[in-house]
Amino acid sequence: MSSEKDNEIDVDSIPLVDYLKEDIPVEDLRDFSSSRRIGSIDFVKGIAIILIIGAHSAKAWLVPHWQFFYGIGFAFLDIVGPSLFVFLSALSVVFSIRRKKGEVKEKIIRNRIFSRGIMIIVIAVIFNLISIEFTVPGYSFPASLWGWNILMFIGLSQIFSYYALKLSKISRAVIGLVIIFASDPIRLWLYQGKEAGDVIISILHYIIVSPSPMTPLLPWLSICFLSSIFGEYLYEAMVGGTIKDYKKLFRTFLYWGIFFILVGIFLGRNTYLPSLTGDEFILATDTTIGKLPANEYPHILLWYDMLTQKFLPEITYPGMWEFTIRGRGPNMIYNLGAALILIAICFYIIDIKQKMNSFVTMINYFGKVSLSLFLLHFVFITLFLNSLDFFAYAFFYFGYLGFWGFIMYIWNEFYDGVGSPEWFMVQVGRIGQKTGKTVKKEILIIEEEIKGKVQKIKKDRDEGSKK
Repeated sequence: MSSEKDNEIDVDSIPLVDYLKEDIPVEDLRDFSSSRRIGSIDFVKGIAIILIIGAHSAKAWLVPHWQFFYGIGFAFLDIVGPSLFVFLSALSVVFSIRRKKGEVKEKIIRNRIFSRGIMIIVIAVIFNLISIEFTVPGYSFPASLWGWNILMFIGLSQIFSYYALKLSKISRAVIGLVIIFASDPIRLWLYQGKEAGDVIISILHYIIVSPSPMTPLLPWLSICFLSSIFGEYLYEAMVGGTIKDYKKLFRTFLYWGIFFILVGIFLGRNTYLPSLTGDEFILATDTTIGKLPANEYPHILLWYDMLTQKFLPEITYPGMWEFTIRGRGPNMIYNLGAALILIAICFYIIDIKQKMNSFVTMINYFGKVSLSLFLLHFVFITLFLNSLDFFAYAFFYFGYLGFWGFIMYIWNEFYDGVGSPEWFMVQVGRIGQKTGKTVKKEILIIEEEIKGKVQKIKKDRDEGSKK
């Protein structure tokens, strides 16, 4: 692996341009965000990206009378959506930091984490510029640059997780839970202040919640603190390497997962229904308190899609349970529990029982190139806009997955993945391995070389004009 070579070679002694010209092994492109020895992490990532693509394509492709499939599926399977993706990303960061600690300098570890995080944030800003401009009314450039989409939070979670690891496990647990339980009242205060026209609170609302509050800072910041705890358990089990250690990790994830799911369901058992006066949703059991604005919690609008189900009219939906509303405290607890259970089951099957076949290998590959798949699947997302029934959708959906999987395989295996998001992540990480002083020094040298070449060209041109 190239990472092992990096430990043996003084990368500061290699000129930056020559360093970046070096070939990147294909396995590094696949494993830039993976835990390498833990196959189940990539498998869960693969499941997550496959279902995320399924949700986005269902919303775009299904005809109106089949939109209930999207509404019900998205509401109850959001546990394998962005929250799982961010959780896995934070786990991988923790594992990467702990694995390299003592082998390479702390500054190099920090630079690699920060450079990758910043690169993902840059991609997220470009993504916002397109998505918010066309989907969120009232926001135009430059306000459309900022928005808490999944990429933005994954990028920042890299940095948050690095600092979270400097705290004890108990401190992280306390901070994570405080964030979860304090987020709902804080966001209510921010919303009310924004609606009242308070400039300072409106700015805070823009930063913390953003125009696109799909994965807002509150309560999502809690994932960085809580996932780092389980990331350390994961690393400790990998260091132990025995079946006993693996089974202990499996039980830890499973039992805590069940506990968090039960707590999330209990705390989020209330249902919300739309009010008669506007877009606000109110508690079904009390019409005087507990109003939730739909533009603050857009996930709640899935209830309208669920109502389009006409095939079994005897099935009704009393409202949106709070534990299914993304961004609410109970939902974060519920999703955390679901993530732990899913990881535990996959870890047991793949890493403990060593079950490996073509299907597992395929899903693992999807997990390794998940960043590229997330960005690329939007390219043809409007191809069958609101024109497919469920059966046609299922056919084209699996074909769409196969198409992008094949494209990524060709891109990585025959063209070394040059230009793919994973390629950029590896390149940025390699730059991060150099110290900041070395990079600045070499950039200045490159600038001087460029200036020298420009001046030589001008001089040759002037001499040529005199002749």
